[in-house]
Amino acid sequence: MTNGEEKAKEMEDVLKPFYERASEAEERLARLEAVVAKKDAGNAELSSVVKEFQSELDKALDELKLVREKASKEIEQLKAEKTKIQAENAKLQYQVIHLIRAVREADAKLGS
Repeated sequence: MTNGEEKAKEMEDVLKPFYERASEAEERLARLEAVVAKKDAGNAELSSVVKEFQSELDKALDELKLVREKASKEIEQLKAEKTKIQAENAKLQYQVIHLIRAVREADAKLGS
């Protein structure tokens, strides 16, 4: 597994709890909204609970967006780094091939 893949996996692991929290909050909100729809609209206490959960959900989603943006930026940086390393590796391989050829030619001249 490459460093980039490890970082991507690590970011997925970091984001997993946020996704779970957001899903749980959405489920609670949906249940509460269903209860509110069944009961009288005048039930202020239930309405405040729904607003509280909506606020909590919004905060969790905002936090998740920030973490996701950070992870995306890091992934892009890793991709750029990978490309740079691959180019450097190709250059070094090219140099090795020519150095080996030069050594063999020098050996052949000495052997003649």
